[in-house]
Amino acid sequence: MTPAPSFVIELPEGSLGIHDLTVGAAPGDAPVVLAVHGITANGLSWRRVADEVDRRYGGGTVRFLAPDLRGRAESRAVPGPYGLAAHVEDLASIASVFGAQPVLVGHSMGAFVAALAGAAHPERFSGVVLVDGGLAFPSPAGLDLDAALQAVIGPAMSRLSMRFPSEAAYLDFWSGHPALGPVLRGEAGDAVRRYLLHDLVPAGDGSDDLVSSCVLDAVRADGADVLAGAATHAAVRRCVAQGVPVEFLWAARGLLDEPQGLYDRSRLDLLDVPAQVRVTAVDANHYSVILDPGGAAAVAEAVGRQLGLSS
Repeated sequence: MTPAPSFVIELPEGSLGIHDLTVGAAPGDAPVVLAVHGITANGLSWRRVADEVDRRYGGGTVRFLAPDLRGRAESRAVPGPYGLAAHVEDLASIASVFGAQPVLVGHSMGAFVAALAGAAHPERFSGVVLVDGGLAFPSPAGLDLDAALQAVIGPAMSRLSMRFPSEAAYLDFWSGHPALGPVLRGEAGDAVRRYLLHDLVPAGDGSDDLVSSCVLDAVRADGADVLAGAATHAAVRRCVAQGVPVEFLWAARGLLDEPQGLYDRSRLDLLDVPAQVRVTAVDANHYSVILDPGGAAAVAEAVGRQLGLSS
């Protein structure tokens, strides 16, 4: 298991853990990036992107903050209400603490949170980068939420009810994942291991077993908002209408590294993405788009555009 996050913000209902992934010492007036992770992930998923931002733009040029969202990792004790609206207000609170107008960058579910935050608080956030998420397809009536989440995120959802005898066993579980396993064994492996192990907590029943930190009720509430929330589905258009710059990066391959990703050009045509949104395809899968060097480079480039930086 990994060390505690860099600092916490005390909310009325509990402590929100935030990782300061900045490389070097950022001055007080440095621009801020606020990075929002996926539905069963945590803030350490952004380590490689933060490193790439540093490599491109210089150490300490950008302050890179990545919270563990409520119901996950170091923020797992923050109680409900859960759902994307709660994350939006948490992000607004973080922005207020730093007195900045951060660029939001969100991956997967985090992209939907980022779009909602930009739409709800256009005065608080200077831009939004959406990574393989944030644009939603209509959901059928009578949707079975757990079945839909299982179908979409598969092993990531299954592990929430699993027990692991050791950290090594947990890493073995992920090493067999067709999309994440190769990243874990690749040059980004150390950062990916720290990210994965940050999810583990003691089972709390007197055994030595470890379990995921993710609170199932939080995952379900967030998933419901992603799949069927009217406000969520309209968020990108609201951002654009209020003058918030938006970029969208989509991974060519899917959550299991299959050739069909969550998005493709024909699906994006059906979504009628606003013309103001810059759209970029990335040669990556849903996980490697932020964890592997190539994907991280594409995300860092988009972040730099939003901040007006040149590499």
